[in-house]
This record gives sequence, structure tokens and C-alpha cells, in this order.
Amino acid sequence: MPPSELLRCEGLPRFDAIDAEQVDQQIPALLADLSERFTALEDQLRARISKPGSPPLSWDELMPPFHALGERLRWSWGVVTHLTAVRNTPELREAHARQQPDVVRFSNRVGQSVVLHQALRSLLAQDTHTLDATQTRILETELLSMQHRGVGLQGDEQQAFNRTSERLAALSTSFSNHVLDATQQWSLVVHDRDQLQGVPERVLETLAVAAATAGERSASGAEPTAANGPWRLGLDMPSYLPILTHAEDRTLRETLYKAYVSRASQGDLDNGPLIEEILALRQEQAKRLGYSNWAELSLASKMADGVDAVETLLEELRAAALPVAEQELKELNQLAARRGVSETLAPWDVSYWAEQLRRERFDLDQEALRPWFPLPQVLNGLFSLCERLFAIRIEAADGDAPIWHEDVRFFRVLDRSGEALAGFYLDPFSRPASKRGGAWMDECLNRKQQANGDLTLPVAYLICNQTPPSGDTPSLMSFEEVETLFHEFGHGLQHMLTTVDHPQAAGINNVEWDAVELPSQFMENWCFDRRTLMGMARHWTTGEPLPEADYNKLCSSRTFMQGSGTLRQIHFALTDLRLHSQWSPELGLSPDAFRRRIAESTTVLPPIATDRFLCAFGHIFAGGYAAGYYSYKWAEVLSADAFSAFEEVGLEQDDAVAATGERFRNTILSLGGSLRPAEIYRQFRGRDASSAALIRHSGLAATTS
Repeated sequence: MPPSELLRCEGLPRFDAIDAEQVDQQIPALLADLSERFTALEDQLRARISKPGSPPLSWDELMPPFHALGERLRWSWGVVTHLTAVRNTPELREAHARQQPDVVRFSNRVGQSVVLHQALRSLLAQDTHTLDATQTRILETELLSMQHRGVGLQGDEQQAFNRTSERLAALSTSFSNHVLDATQQWSLVVHDRDQLQGVPERVLETLAVAAATAGERSASGAEPTAANGPWRLGLDMPSYLPILTHAEDRTLRETLYKAYVSRASQGDLDNGPLIEEILALRQEQAKRLGYSNWAELSLASKMADGVDAVETLLEELRAAALPVAEQELKELNQLAARRGVSETLAPWDVSYWAEQLRRERFDLDQEALRPWFPLPQVLNGLFSLCERLFAIRIEAADGDAPIWHEDVRFFRVLDRSGEALAGFYLDPFSRPASKRGGAWMDECLNRKQQANGDLTLPVAYLICNQTPPSGDTPSLMSFEEVETLFHEFGHGLQHMLTTVDHPQAAGINNVEWDAVELPSQFMENWCFDRRTLMGMARHWTTGEPLPEADYNKLCSSRTFMQGSGTLRQIHFALTDLRLHSQWSPELGLSPDAFRRRIAESTTVLPPIATDRFLCAFGHIFAGGYAAGYYSYKWAEVLSADAFSAFEEVGLEQDDAVAATGERFRNTILSLGGSLRPAEIYRQFRGRDASSAALIRHSGLAATTS
């Protein structure tokens, strides 16, 4: 294998040829080369701009070489970042941490180049040549990005900005690592089967396998089995959620819940001090750039008009959801009381009693539905839907691409004529020892028209953390896991079906953060579409379709506990927004205490004393959602309204659905970041989005006669 695999910067990465030693050796070499090339570009621009009588600078002179530098770094450092998320090792983590400051320094240097900024402004201001709308938008976005990266700062102020940028990057990485470590380190081995009453057999098998892998044995020294144990419980979602939802043992639920909400809040893994430092440093950065706070800075590059507009939306939803959530909690308490529970319900009781109420009200056992959703069939259903809506074919291409773990699969996306459009990796299963929790889509390769006319096709990473197979049993998905897969595939579709030839605006690039969830949330709606759901829901052993009654129950239960679910998202979003717009050390409140004040009006069960949820809130402290978590609800208005366009033509009307799908593909999925989201949406819908569909889908509207 070539020693410079990490520096190849094109094509699919050979993941098995990349290790921590290469990161330490080759990232510095890459940065040195990029720095040298960027200096040469600056010299050329400086000479070009300063030369009297020289013709105006052209797009082709500036943007392709500038983008090429950034793309080389994105490819190489992107592979390293990807591997730390899906194949984490102590050695790789340490190498990533060692090189990250220099990566940030180079990015800051580019973002603060006065001559580059001058060249971009000159290109944007020219009247002597024509820029198309996409090029204009790319330039405007790049100039705003450079402003946010400190191009307008000088001397000591810029040096302080740069030091803070490096520190924030390091804190973000440490935060994420602490959560991963805390999740991995906690476990509980159960030897008494009675403690696991109510837990499905499938889960017991998974927990027994976890115990065997960890070297646990029964009292007699026997290997762990689903029937006899022991069983090893953890805080990863496939282990944690079934216990909270199904375990009859209230003490066991309480133990796991308290461990989960206090992750990364103690000892060497305590993220509390990191949170305060992150918030304080973000506030400093915002003020250096002329903003009142980080939220104001964040929203300057988003679709929403500002903090007040977001507060208004969240308050409208909070006011609608709170009374519904209060009624839902009342109903859970009433059910528990009827079943002989004398205590008022605590947070670790809610999932359990919600499942009991779901079964009573709808005669629906979500766990019992898993055999109808084996991963291979769900994928077939998803791919068939995409063919129906967007006229594409998706084919397995396992073995055609390098992978980073045996769980990973590779697929190709083709149009109906067989022409290749894109590819994607799917890494579906939870691996708590080495893989970050959650689900996400990321870019592997971006669409790009090469100078010689060749086209680089986009390739996406699609990462989930669903229940893994067990023995001969395939991954049997919960309905929530099905929705998550559809969600991430929506992101992937926008990346893969782009037709924008400028890579800076292709796919999800240059799409405002609060609009980027539109395709993903749109795809979730199809999980309830009769043809889609019934087409993929077949029992994994018998092949029998999902009973009609169960389909109707799923649809009827769609708005079940939606008040609580909506209020939960509002709590997260308001906490995020106000931490970044109102909190400061001078308040005399810790971020945790500040969050608890917000909880007074955004929760129906206050956080328990040991709840340190913020310490694991990776979206805003280790991801891109700082002062942007509201984006989920903002985009949900768009996605629900977009799906209603299909409802209006009739979901069973194939020709009309296909025509609407073609319009969706040619606008939302195709145009990416080439135009403002509102403009693209109007091209699809013929009007601005309305919140009526979201209110209807969520069941939060008052019933009218």
C-alpha cells in the first residue's frame, strides 16, 4: 500500500491503509504543501489586482484553484475525522488531537487572507463580466464566511481570535471523546432473570452477546445465553432504550436512566467545565466579530431572520405543545394508578408507561413489529420508493469500494437508463466501543466537473446506530429506526442527486443550516405511506405482510405522545438558543442551572438533581448545531408542507406522484445551495411554506367542527 494514501485526495479512501502514524506524518506534509500553494495563489492575486490596466479578474482564474486547495484538505482531514467517528482508537484519537490545531491554523490563515478577500470582493463587484446566480451566491457566502473567520481583524485581536478558534476546536473534540468514553465505560451485568421481566427476547440475546464479548460468565462458569444470562446492559441506544421502554423493574429503569442523563459529568470525563469554556469563548469570538452574541453570529448565515424570529416560532410551538404534553402525562399517571402504582411517575417511568398506554389504546406493541422490518427489506422498500419518486435505481455494489468495518455496505445510484449518478456507504449498526452514537450523513466525495470534462460523482457516508444482527437473526428494526434510516437517506439524496456543477454549492454545500433538514424530514413522512410501508413490511421468517390492522394502528398512533415529543425538541432548541444569546458567567448561574430555569416552562417533569444532559449534548458542543438546534423544527415546517404537495395530488395516483417527485428532485434535491432556500422552495411548491401541514401531522391543532 502506498505510504501517501492519506494524501491521495481523490477517489474513494482506502480506509484500511490509513492509521494514526500516517495522520501524524502526512497531515503536516499536506498542510506545508497547501500553505506553499496558497502563498503562491496570494502572490498571483496580489500582482494581478495591483497591476495598472490589467483586465478584470475572472471566476476561472480565482475560484477553481482556490477551491482545489480546500478540497485537498477536506478529503484528507475528512477521512481522519470520519474514522475517529466510526472506528475510534486511542491512537487515532490522539493523532487527530495533535494535528487539529495546525488544521485550524491553516483554515484561519485562508479565512483571514486580506488579498483573497479583496479578490473575492472585486470579482463580485465587477460589471464587465457576467456571473450566474450560483456564482454570485457562492461569492457572497464565501465573503460572509471570511468575515466570520476574522478577516476584518488585525494584530493582537486577530491573534487572540485564532488562538480561541484552535481552543474551541480542541474542546469540541474532547467533548465528543468524553461522551464516547463515558458511554463505553458504563455497564451493568445482570444475573437475575427476574430483573429483566418484560424485556423482549431479541434484546436479551443482544445483551447476552455483549456479556460474552466482555468475558462475563454465569455463576456456574457457563457462557452467557439469552435464556440464562448473564446479560450486560449499556448506555448505547440499542441497549438503553429497550430497558427504559420494556423493563418492568422500576429500579433497573431508574439505574439506567440516571446513568444515561449523567454521562460525561464526573471525574476526568466531566464535560461541565468544557461547556462553560466553550460558551465563554464563543461569546468572545462573536463580540470580536461585531455581534452581540454567538446566536446572532450563527443566525447571520441562516434562513431565519434572527433570534427574535426563532424565539417567536419556538414560543408558538411551545404554547401549542405544553397543554397536550401535560394531558399526556396525566393519562400516563392514570394508567399507572389503574395498574396499582402508587407513586407519581418519574422520568424513568415515562417511556415504559407510554408503551403500555400505546398497547392499551391502539393494541400496538412496537417491539412485536420488529420481525416485519428486517434491514434488507426496509432497504428494498426505501430504494423502491426512491425509484417511484425520483426515477433512480439503487444497486448493491459490495466489494467495489474499500470499507472501514465488515458491517459497512456500498451502493450505487443510477438513473433509469443505467447511467451512474452517485454512490453511498451504509454503516447501519451500533458499535459502542468504537463508534459515535447517533445517526448522520456526511460527504465522502462531492460532485465536481473536472477541467478535462470528467465528472466526479458524489459519494455519501450514511451512518446509523441501530440494533445489530444476532446469530442467524438479521437486524430487526424498530419503527423509529426505520424512520431514522429514511431521515438520513433524505440528506444523502440531496447530496447525491445534485446537478450543480460548482462544488461549492453542490448537494448540501452552501445550504443554510435551518433548511438542510428539509429533505431528511420529508423522507420520514413516507414511512407512513401505505404503499411504501406495506411494500417493505414482511415477516422475516414467514414472508407474511404486516397485518392490515397493525398498519392502521401505526397510522393512528402517529400523533401519540406528540405533545411530549414536540415539547422535548422545544426544550433542546430554547436551551441551545438562550445559552448562546443570554447566558454569561456574570449571571452567576451555571449552564446547568440556566437550563433548569428554561425547563420550568418547557418540561412537564423537571430534570432530576443528577440530570446533566448538557454534558452529552453533542449537537451543540461537538457538532454544527450551536444556536441552530431550532433548525429541526424550522425545517419541519418546510418538510411537512412539501409532503402535503404529494397528499394533494393523491398518494395512490402514480403518475401525479411521479410528476411531483420529479419536481421535488429538480428543485430541492437538484439545486442544493445554488439559490436561497426560500426561492428553491417556491420553485417546487409555487408558494411559500405554510405551517398548517405540520400542525395537522403533529396532531397539535384544536379539533374544529
